[in-house]
Amino acid sequence: MAAVPAAVALFVTGCASAGESGGAEASAVLSDGMVNVVDGGEPVRGGGASFGSYSEPASLDPAVTITSVTTGGAEMVNIYDSLMRLDSDAQEFVPQMAAGLEHDADFRTWTLTLRDGVAFSNGKPVDAAAVKASQERYAAKPAPEAALWKDSVVGITTPDDKTVVYELNKTWAEFPGLLTTGPGMIVSTDSDGADGKFTPIGAGPFTLDKWSQAESMLLNANPSYWAGEPNLDTLTFVYLPSTTVGQETFFNGGIDATFVREPNEIQQALDRGVSGYMNLTAAANAAVINAAEGRPGADPRLRKAMQLAIDTDIINERAFGNTNKSTNMIFSEGSRWHTETPGPQVDVEEATRLVDAAKADGYDGQLEVIDASDPASLQTSLAVEAQLEAVGFDVQVNNLPTIGDQIRTIAAERDYDIAAWGLSFREADPYPKMFATMHSAGKQVYGMYTSPEMDALIEQVQTEPDADAKLQILDKIQQQVNKDAPYLVYGDFSDFIIWNANMHGILGSSNSLVLFGQAWKTN
Repeated sequence: MAAVPAAVALFVTGCASAGESGGAEASAVLSDGMVNVVDGGEPVRGGGASFGSYSEPASLDPAVTITSVTTGGAEMVNIYDSLMRLDSDAQEFVPQMAAGLEHDADFRTWTLTLRDGVAFSNGKPVDAAAVKASQERYAAKPAPEAALWKDSVVGITTPDDKTVVYELNKTWAEFPGLLTTGPGMIVSTDSDGADGKFTPIGAGPFTLDKWSQAESMLLNANPSYWAGEPNLDTLTFVYLPSTTVGQETFFNGGIDATFVREPNEIQQALDRGVSGYMNLTAAANAAVINAAEGRPGADPRLRKAMQLAIDTDIINERAFGNTNKSTNMIFSEGSRWHTETPGPQVDVEEATRLVDAAKADGYDGQLEVIDASDPASLQTSLAVEAQLEAVGFDVQVNNLPTIGDQIRTIAAERDYDIAAWGLSFREADPYPKMFATMHSAGKQVYGMYTSPEMDALIEQVQTEPDADAKLQILDKIQQQVNKDAPYLVYGDFSDFIIWNANMHGILGSSNSLVLFGQAWKTN
């Protein structure tokens, strides 16, 4: 198997202190990969682990749900596993459920080899036909990455039961990354019932036992898991109202692992020396602008006014007590994808002129801002409200009670004018999420403005194998974002999945996913 480099670069960045003042200088070095993880010795059998999720998934079908840790991806990867996995320490996409993946010289023909003895939890084999059927099903559904798959994969053949060959219509050196997420989570053909009901049947280390909506999800160990029966008997995902509650519950011993992303929470975890898995995400602290007809954002003058009105330092100071993670660039300093073109400069006078011009043409000034209800989100929305009203908008803030409400309002209903959201471009390979959120064919645009010019630039990112040349394209993308204002960037975040010292053997992957198939707990 030819291991494919994920082009992941470790970098150093600042993070706020968790002290009462909240404004101390950075004290931690952050990088993609495992943090403070020690050898746990011989695995221990038995017991259960609990994970405080960021939000409850709307579905366990990877063909309709974003397979990120923030949207149910951790639940799904432990039910389905994935063909490939991101090994951030080795800086490679490596085989997981598959045995290997090779490519031709042009990175256009990829040959996947399957392992012997891999079966779904219902006993049926995960053979080449099952992989092809699952991926064709994925492409036919409203899957988050279905458009990207259909735009790139023009053929799937199965020469034998253990071989799947993918033919691409363009060069794509990072194609293996797509097999670490939704397309790589293989769903049994028995999952779709005759009544239209979906049953999650996968080949992962756990199976669904009970889903108590808005409370928790209980998974049981899959004794026929290809890598051996899991050490843990159960894995429970607990749905808590915020990451702050999750962290407090974790430190008080109520759960074994949880997800944090706000700078103060991360610093508090690092100060305590907890173990975990970290992924650095660009433009994760952002706001999407609805450019659908009838929305204020449909007027390019008003999108530009929003962009020119926002001072990200004010937002981050209000939300986190510091400006360490503040930036209005897509990729901040320290990222290997950081470009020369700066983000847009604040210009209150010009923003006011643009709003006044729109009002002269009949705009009533009304603008709804959507955000969550945790302390940082409340402060963020107040800062955004003040800055937008200063240039002439009449702002109504709607702080939704749960992350699930926020996801439903933005992603499903698209009932917003401007809303807090995470674009979350990954260091390993920013292209898939950029296609999903910025290309006109992307499934996570959610009403944002797109253009043929941006489409062309995004497509160039995919086919350019040289990192330096890719940086030049990303610089042009920053220029296009400055011009079009499809969204606002407030800063970047780091996804940090933390676990107790008695937890061992957890594996990380793309989109901050974590696998518990080989994990165990010591006393």
